[in-house]
Amino acid sequence: MLKITAGEIKTVSQYIKDISGIYLDASKGYLLETRLSPLAEALDCKNYSELQHKASRDASKKIERQIIDAISTNETLFFRDKGPFELLQYKLLPELIDARSGGALKRQLRVWSAASSTGQELYSVAIVIRELLQGNLGKYNFHLLGTDISDNAVQQASYGKYNKFEIERGLDQAVLRKYFTAFGDSWKVRDELRAMVKFQKFNLMQPFTGLGKFDIILCRNVAIYFTMDDRKKLFAKLADSLADDGFLVIGSTESLTGICSRFEPKRHLRSIFYQKK
Repeated sequence: MLKITAGEIKTVSQYIKDISGIYLDASKGYLLETRLSPLAEALDCKNYSELQHKASRDASKKIERQIIDAISTNETLFFRDKGPFELLQYKLLPELIDARSGGALKRQLRVWSAASSTGQELYSVAIVIRELLQGNLGKYNFHLLGTDISDNAVQQASYGKYNKFEIERGLDQAVLRKYFTAFGDSWKVRDELRAMVKFQKFNLMQPFTGLGKFDIILCRNVAIYFTMDDRKKLFAKLADSLADDGFLVIGSTESLTGICSRFEPKRHLRSIFYQKK
């Protein structure tokens, strides 16, 4: 494995922060080696400085995308932590459906999984919605958006195919049989579930131009990889993107204390969620 120097840790980490927002401190040398060494060797780079130089000069941005894919932590599973999905089923979705009821037009509800990784979180949300509404789904117009900075993650999420290990992490057999189809040694999301969602590449450090307002935003376990200043900027933009009566859900070990004063925490059973003040 290609070894990284202390100087390269500093410069490569700054480059990664500039292109992705992911902050890696001086202790992350081994992580940089394990994630980037295969790419550096494939590109015949003698060191990590050469890899960074090639990426910076690559007009196609292909190497930059490969670096982001390598560094991104795509650790996720279906119904991760369970609590947020119980919160959606028994509190947040029913309240929003009641608030949007009335009128002849279909009721619009927009949900954003802001760091959707390989898609398990947003597909879990779609399953909750279908289970909650059953035969009444046609009365509503749901827009479920998943975004991630990794091209590979977005591609897998859009395709909706998962191997046996990924499927067994969080899905019980009844849900598996109802919403997935066997596909060789893997499983594919059924068309009616996949039709509910859309995935696209998006960098949370960039302006949120064109995304619009959302009724529910899930931004779980991604801000922990950002600096404090970048966290403050991120949640300020999320506040701007949330409907006035909408809900923000973050990771179970995360807090907005000292980060964004525009939100206030609220509790339902074992879960914390946020609303704008």
